[in-house]
Order: sequence, then structure tokens, then C-alpha cells
Amino acid sequence: MNKLLLTKIRLSWYFIFFFLMYLLLAIILPRQKFDGGALTLFSVNSFLYGFYISPILSSQKARIEELHKIVRSEANALFAMALDTKDLPEKPRNKLQEMLMDYMDKNLHDHRVAGEKAYEELISYVVDYKGEGKEKLEKFLEKLVANQQNRTSFAMQMNSKVFSNEWMIMFVLFSITMSFVLVLDTGPQPIFRVVTALLCTGLSMLVLILIKMSTLTHKRAKQIWKPFEKLVESRFYRID
Repeated sequence: MNKLLLTKIRLSWYFIFFFLMYLLLAIILPRQKFDGGALTLFSVNSFLYGFYISPILSSQKARIEELHKIVRSEANALFAMALDTKDLPEKPRNKLQEMLMDYMDKNLHDHRVAGEKAYEELISYVVDYKGEGKEKLEKFLEKLVANQQNRTSFAMQMNSKVFSNEWMIMFVLFSITMSFVLVLDTGPQPIFRVVTALLCTGLSMLVLILIKMSTLTHKRAKQIWKPFEKLVESRFYRID
């Protein structure tokens, strides 16, 4: 998956950047007093923005949680496969463990296409194997096939992103909300400039978190690969 530079910077740095930027804008932009009609429009737009972004954030959070479960389930399946190789002759045992490691390594480095190819090669090797221990590979093959359910579920969740039309609607509502907030006349007290900057920062962080979740670069999302990492580090002796 190609990751934009936007998704690689820590959220805390974005928070500082957004706050300083909006504080500067709140100070230099001319203030405007709105009549009842304009305030009604602002309220309706803010309601629509909150109503629209809330279920999208919730669905992306649920997607991350489901990916955690799927990766954990696949890690357990791979761990069980590695255990099954212990009873095989040395040659197929070493080959299968090497291929399992290669498959997990490609998934950890986000080479999804290469990971698919590695898994197909794993199945082909087991199906085409003709040497000693052929009968013992049947159980291994069953687990390989059963694990396809995890891989299918993972692919479906990875494709459950925010669509372009949803981003368009969201940014229209976001832009209108921010424009109203930044130019709204809240009086001469400096504290309200700070409150304005904090409010705009919070709204921007919501969108940024959604971007990170949608591209699986949020801190919580990165942790889904912990079980794979432990398996690779311990060479199938430990799963987190």
C-alpha cells in the first residue's frame, strides 16, 4: 500500500501545527457578526457534518478492530501449521517453514500482492510434493485451505475504505464549518481566540484520524501485525 507523507507523521505534531496555524488565522482574519439566518445555516451545517462523520469514524474503528481479530486468527493458524511441520522429514519441514516465514515477512512489509503469490506457492508446493512424508502433509494442506477464510476476510476489510464521494461531501461540510468558526465575532477577549483555535484543531484532527484509519497508518492500526512480528522474531516459538 502506498502511504502518503501525510500519514507518516505523529498526531501530536499535527495537533501543534494545526493549533498554531488556526491561532494565527483567528488573530489576523477579520471578524464578522452573523444574523439569525446565518447562524441557523451554521447550525444546520455543523449538525450535518457531525451526523455524517460520526458513522464513518465508527465504521473505520470497527474495521480496525475486525482486522485485529482476523490477523490474530491467521497468526494462530500459521502457528498451528508450523507445529504440524515438526513431524515431517527435514527437507519438507525446512522448506515449509521457510515459505511460511517468507509469506509473513511480505505481509509485514505490506507487500500484499507478493504475499498472495507466496501463499499460492505454499499451497502449490504441498499439493505437488511427492517425496517422503506426503501423507503427513494432508493435515497441513487442510489448514492452509481453511486459512483462506481469514485471508478473504482480511481482503474484504482492507477494501472497506472511505470512498471519494464521501470525502468530497465531508470536506465541503468541513470547509463551511471552519469558515464560520474562524470569522465568527466572539468579542475582544483573547481567550476566545484560543478557544477558536482549539475548536478548529479538534475538527481537523477528526478528519486526519479518519485519513490515518482509512490508510491503516493510525497508531492503533499498526498494532494489528504484532502477532506476525512475534512469530517471525521467535521463528514460530512464540505468538503474542
